[in-house]
Amino acid sequence: MGQELIERVRDRLACDGVSLDPAHIAEAVRAEYGGVAGDADVLTALRVLDSEFTGFGRLEELLRDDQVSDVLVTAPDEVWVDGADGLRRSGVCFPGEDSVRRLAQRLALAAGRRLDEAVPYVDGWLTAGGRQVRLHAVLTPVAADGTCISLRVLRQARHDLDELRRLGTFDERTAELLRAIVRARLAFLVVGATGSGKSTLLSALLGCVPAGERIVCVEDAGELAPDHPQFVRLIARQPNVEGAGEVTQRDLVRQALRMRPDRIVVGEVRSVEVGDLLSALNTGHDGGAGTLHANAPEEVPARLEALAALAGLDRAALHSQLAAAVQLVLAMRRDGTGVRRLTEIAVLTRRGAYVRAVPAWRLDTAGRANWAAGKDELLRLLANRGAEVIAC
Repeated sequence: MGQELIERVRDRLACDGVSLDPAHIAEAVRAEYGGVAGDADVLTALRVLDSEFTGFGRLEELLRDDQVSDVLVTAPDEVWVDGADGLRRSGVCFPGEDSVRRLAQRLALAAGRRLDEAVPYVDGWLTAGGRQVRLHAVLTPVAADGTCISLRVLRQARHDLDELRRLGTFDERTAELLRAIVRARLAFLVVGATGSGKSTLLSALLGCVPAGERIVCVEDAGELAPDHPQFVRLIARQPNVEGAGEVTQRDLVRQALRMRPDRIVVGEVRSVEVGDLLSALNTGHDGGAGTLHANAPEEVPARLEALAALAGLDRAALHSQLAAAVQLVLAMRRDGTGVRRLTEIAVLTRRGAYVRAVPAWRLDTAGRANWAAGKDELLRLLANRGAEVIAC
């Protein structure tokens, strides 16, 4: 089916203002075909136009693959996917730049966002097969080489610690150390790059929380799904096209405090909610947790300083709150083979006016687990809360 025919059918449907159901599309195809359209021609046209007008279009088949975590369009003939096997080029192609641009604008509209010359980029959420998909798109000429679309499939993190151990994330002794951290109700942040396994580890650790404790979790999207009977999830909401109806993570952290939580969790600390989270963890809610984008534990204080500034907290106030609220940082990294590993556990200690991260446990370059300078402080924290582990 030629691109010219697709354009004529699209224009006819737009002018008629009818719904994009198979009957109306078939009628438009026959009207624009320029001859007698047989059933086979109409069926072919319906398949092509369905990919143009509904769902994720030509990207739909890629999103159905359970092994795919990201779909990236960088040009009409360059569609890439990321997953367990790493980044690779797919066989999907678009007819041209206009086709990519139309898909980006249609997906933005479905996400309740605007994408045009005045607002040439968009960030929003969509649904595909019951799973949430994060949409990001940038139009030309801001995207100099053509419209770019980035889709990230968010699958709920359901692994427990035993399964992560089998997958090579850590060894059995480290698993016991992690269980002790949860038993001791130490507050922690899981850090790492995008796709490093932060949410997966956090979900597994929350599954170790005693069943009698109530966990209230605030998320931007519903990624965490621990095996726990008292897990309550609050999901933030973006504003609609008119800019109304927004519910932020900061709003939800405040609501979580009124829901009788034993532990408060923020799926990803990314903005002003850091101030409310630290305040909450300083009001008797031990064992809180969250994830944070950071390259290494030693960068966490500076990263939180930047976020706290957005919330009106100065550097001294942030470090005072952080010292009392969070004890540990757990670092995740995805290696060259695609395996996600826990690479470091650091203790947040206060030296003078400021907090710094001191490594207590880490992997060496050969992948062996070793204790580090902060070992004694970590073991002291655990012992003070009745969760001692064998130091070996």
